[in-house]
Amino acid sequence: MFIYQTTFLQTEVKKMGVFERFKEKLLGERDDFFDDSGPKEDYLEIDSVSERQKAKVMVQPFVITEFQDIKPALDALREGYTIALINIKPLKDKDIVELKRAINKLKKTCDAMEGDIAGFGEDWIVVTPSFAQVHRQQVESTNDTRIGEY
Repeated sequence: MFIYQTTFLQTEVKKMGVFERFKEKLLGERDDFFDDSGPKEDYLEIDSVSERQKAKVMVQPFVITEFQDIKPALDALREGYTIALINIKPLKDKDIVELKRAINKLKKTCDAMEGDIAGFGEDWIVVTPSFAQVHRQQVESTNDTRIGEY
């Protein structure tokens, strides 16, 4: 009985070897799971810091006090990984015409990169790249006349 089992196991191991070689020939790859040749010393070093910096999304605040101040925000948005939070209060208090010009420039850039732009509050604008969208809350209409009256 013992001799039969060892012969059976040796036959099965040989069959596995045949199938493994056949698989290797067909697929052009080798399954290292059953490889008993010893530990492998092949390592691949990955520079994970630079890859993470490229893939991270940055939420960055900007303050616009004059029209020229939108350039850093536009440059950061064009890179594609920045969500810009822009404080427009200083320019709004200073020159409303320049504010409209700056917002139009932001809208054109946002449309060109298929992003999203929205104002929130009185003094802030958010501009996102194409992979992000600004949530806009729908206002439900009711029969209550006090809603919207202040």
